[in-house]
Amino acid sequence: MNTRNDLTRTWGRRLIFAALAAAVPLCAPAWSQEAGKPELPPPARLVRLTSPVNEVIKGRVRNVGIALQNEAVQRNREAVLILEITPGTSEFGTVLDIARFLTSAQMSRVRTVAWVPLPPDGKPIDGYNALLALACREIVMHPDAQLGNIGRGQPLDPAERGFILDLAEKRVNPKVSPALVRGMLDPAQSVLKVEVAPPGAEKSEQRVVTQEEFQDLRQTRAEIGNVQTIKEAGTSGLFSGQQARGWDVLATQTADSASDLADRYGLPASALREEAVAGDERKVRLIHIDGEINPLLESFIERQIDRAVKEGANVIVFEIDSPGGFLITSKQLANTIADLEAKDVRTVAYIPREAKSGAAMIALACDEIYLNPRATFGDAAPIEVRPGQAAENVPHKVLSDLRETLESLAKRKNRPPALAEAMADKDLVVYQVTHAKTGRVWYMSEHEIENSNNEWTKGQSVWEARPGFVLTVDGVRAHELKLAEPPVADIDELKQRVGVPAEVELLPVKRNWMDDLIFWLNTYQAMFLLVFLGIVFIYLELHLTTGLLGILSVLCFSLFFWSRFMGGTAGLLELILFLIGLGCLAMEIFVVPGFGVFGVSGGLLVVASIVMASQTFGNLEPDADFSTLSRTMGTLGASVLSVIVVAAFASRFLPHMPVFSRMVLQPPGGDAYHADGPRLRPELTGEGSPRKALLGKAGTAVSALRPAGKAQIGENYVDVVSDGPFIPQGTPVEVVAVRGNLVVVREA
Repeated sequence: MNTRNDLTRTWGRRLIFAALAAAVPLCAPAWSQEAGKPELPPPARLVRLTSPVNEVIKGRVRNVGIALQNEAVQRNREAVLILEITPGTSEFGTVLDIARFLTSAQMSRVRTVAWVPLPPDGKPIDGYNALLALACREIVMHPDAQLGNIGRGQPLDPAERGFILDLAEKRVNPKVSPALVRGMLDPAQSVLKVEVAPPGAEKSEQRVVTQEEFQDLRQTRAEIGNVQTIKEAGTSGLFSGQQARGWDVLATQTADSASDLADRYGLPASALREEAVAGDERKVRLIHIDGEINPLLESFIERQIDRAVKEGANVIVFEIDSPGGFLITSKQLANTIADLEAKDVRTVAYIPREAKSGAAMIALACDEIYLNPRATFGDAAPIEVRPGQAAENVPHKVLSDLRETLESLAKRKNRPPALAEAMADKDLVVYQVTHAKTGRVWYMSEHEIENSNNEWTKGQSVWEARPGFVLTVDGVRAHELKLAEPPVADIDELKQRVGVPAEVELLPVKRNWMDDLIFWLNTYQAMFLLVFLGIVFIYLELHLTTGLLGILSVLCFSLFFWSRFMGGTAGLLELILFLIGLGCLAMEIFVVPGFGVFGVSGGLLVVASIVMASQTFGNLEPDADFSTLSRTMGTLGASVLSVIVVAAFASRFLPHMPVFSRMVLQPPGGDAYHADGPRLRPELTGEGSPRKALLGKAGTAVSALRPAGKAQIGENYVDVVSDGPFIPQGTPVEVVAVRGNLVVVREA
């Protein structure tokens, strides 16, 4: 009995294990080694044919085409060459050479696709430029773009006309027939689409014929029905994308945008972005974005980008491993990276572990995003953390700018804007939608679906963007949602995707000694030291007047403002405020007696300039400015407190030190020190000064004292300063103090 039960259990376990073994390949993620990685997109490149098409563009098409042919042979799969056709006029000879190359055996493994977007000025693609589209195996047009009118209303040279018709006879593109091309060449030609059933045929077929060919058909025994006029005689022979698809001629399909085109051919976004010099070797640079994203890191990354561009890099890989940081800083850095497109620099984001908050925003600014299958991406919502309370999302008004930035970045890089916004807005629900005509899959919010005029069919909601959750996905899911490229396991696989040879080492742009110095000078410890030494040197300079201490003080404050300027937190305004503050303090010390408006204003300006240079303001994160301000003020306060301690120590012990005591001049006829402590030099106190005799004498103000002016004391005219309010001209005054050359009077 026990043996039979054991046997039953053994066979039961074997059956369960067999079932699990069969089920694992079905359930395993697409990126797992056992199940096999997802099929990579075909090799593809885009070349934009600007007008006029010249020898340089012809060479570019040839170089890219041959490179794709070789890659297609090596990978044993068809490549895709996309030619973006633009309006304009070109020479027939150059166009002829390109058309012959596109239809030659050299391009046997390359699918040539003519992409006809809607030009900004709405001009049609006509003349010889239209011939470039006819030489491709497929034509994809914007619904409102126009293509045709090869002759532009003028008869062509017989040789040129013959070549164009021969190209149509080859039926490189099944949608382009000789009759249709004749209609594009000759405005007087009419083109018909008829349903023909040849004698003895079981099924009828659709044919595009000219009026003459239609008359010939009627002479035969073929059954003709459903005759439709595609082009009327006397018209220019232009066809819009919508018309071409309606007649099922010329265009294989239509696409509203480059992202739509890429989606139809299963291509990455990078395939629809022309490189600076097509066919050249890729010059790749790697830049790390690690840790908290702050103004200092932003300034450092921008310097690295400038170095890479100056070195001729046309591909920059940003390896991002960051939980985020300041959103304003992240936004500025993201816009800087996105604008590299205008410099023909391809940007790639590689996320091995995580890119959240501001780091996710930076990744969205790149042309391509590659994640490790287990990496996390998203969660860009700013969070407010209050003492003793749980974290809360900030009010909606704070999110508006962030959502607008995420939407803009997603649109620029052909990613679903709704999903990007869902990274910040926990209340935004995103749905999978399908285009009613083309079947294209995309992702939209409820508002976008309502405004699409039934163009998109609403499907299931995206689970990661459900109410109460901000969008956060891994590498596999990011690819499924069209936010990223297929995931990569490591940097070596990334190099393969980007097109970097395996033997080429992907070296990062490293810090130099200047970067290390800037990073250290921007710490709170360096701030404390520079401010402390700067003030101490000024204090000692006033006592010792060596000149060297004054230079050292200037050096300390110069290093402080320079490092903050390079760190991205200071500008010219902070330096101007600091200099004005020093000027006010100098006025108070050397010109105006006492400690009044100039002294208070100067002190406040100096403090304000140091605080403004130490941090940025206007961050989206709640309490972020206040938190940083608290640390800045704490550091500044500690510096001032330390200066007070040093000043007390110097006043007590400095005059007794053997070296420094010689630098403090002794008053004439006496010791350097009095019983009550050290004394300043005579010229600073007024002792021994010829003007000391004026003390207590009376006189008359010969000019208004506001507060400085002139007064007649005895027979002499003396420069004086009022000790309080302004004194009108002619008012009796008396001398109340003499400080060196400064004579202080008051109204008698």
